[in-house]
Amino acid sequence: MWAHLAVAAAAAAVTAVVTPLVIRLARRIGALDHPGGPRKIHRVATPTLGGLAMLVGFLVAILVASQLVEFGPLFEHTSEPVALIVGALVIVAIGVADDLIGLPPTIKLAGQIVAALVVAVFGIQLAYFWIPGFDVLLVLSGDLGLPLTVLALVAMINAVNLIDGLDGLAAGVAAIAGTAFYLFTLRTDLRENIPTSASLVAVIVVGVAIGFLMHNRHPARIFMGDTGAMLLGLLLGAAGVSFVGRNVAPSSVDFYGAMPLLIPGLVLAVPFLDTAFAIVRRLVRGVPVALADRGHVHHRLLRMGHSHRRAVLIFYYWSAVAAFGSVAPVFVPLPRLVPWGIGALAVGAILTLVGGRGPARDVATAPSMEDRPTGTE
Repeated sequence: MWAHLAVAAAAAAVTAVVTPLVIRLARRIGALDHPGGPRKIHRVATPTLGGLAMLVGFLVAILVASQLVEFGPLFEHTSEPVALIVGALVIVAIGVADDLIGLPPTIKLAGQIVAALVVAVFGIQLAYFWIPGFDVLLVLSGDLGLPLTVLALVAMINAVNLIDGLDGLAAGVAAIAGTAFYLFTLRTDLRENIPTSASLVAVIVVGVAIGFLMHNRHPARIFMGDTGAMLLGLLLGAAGVSFVGRNVAPSSVDFYGAMPLLIPGLVLAVPFLDTAFAIVRRLVRGVPVALADRGHVHHRLLRMGHSHRRAVLIFYYWSAVAAFGSVAPVFVPLPRLVPWGIGALAVGAILTLVGGRGPARDVATAPSMEDRPTGTE
């Protein structure tokens, strides 16, 4: 655990230190998100490309890990670190291009697929799949494991990217998800004892997210842009695929023996639900799925009268309930969790429905906050 903490600390420190340099760079090259337009609700031009600082933090953290004996087997016997590095470089390149010139949704999606393919081809790929309830293990061929891996990674990229609409929101949710998933990887066992990058990547995500939050909390000094949001999504997805794809036997915890593949998605349940509702909402309205709107959960919280900070904290709360509630059965028997779960839902309902400032307000008049078109929007 101390090795993981050291890597997380390195990621946080480097990201926090490099971010002001990226702010200067963004201002110098004109990489600014200007106010105005139907969806932009911040009032001042704000530097973007914050994902570049996250990338540096990630790369330094990988370098630190490579020097620690605890991670020796991972670097000596697998190509997963190479997959992570190359995949991160590709997705950041796509993100930078989108933040600077605005890529068409189809081109951005194609870039996400390329980044996911790189990760899969270099070694992080689904290899096994348990059929829930039947104790049957399917060994996936490359022809099947590859597209499933790409689908999982692209879904995770967009789940994080689509919630990047308020200062500190995406970074905070990623930190929560990474923490929950890290705890899950520590308490479950892979019977083949094959080293994976799951726990390492999880703590790196936590580190870079916390380091970036020092400059991205409201009012944000810099936005992560698609550069950062897609990087966080790719890393979280890779952590999940690495853990699940190498797990040739169910978890030692009975609750997860039937559904190990669901855990990476459950820790990001709120972003995934928000994404699903956005797709359904646009299909019902007969508009393109890629068309941005103000129907996301964070927009609704603002219209309910919550301040920016309160809206972000409420979103954090629900993300934490979903993430830690998903992994809690590895620590506490499920029956004992039921009353706690009911209590957490009740508290969340009160926080969400009570405490607004009265009548709904136009989010376009709200103070500075990030609301960039994200994902495939």
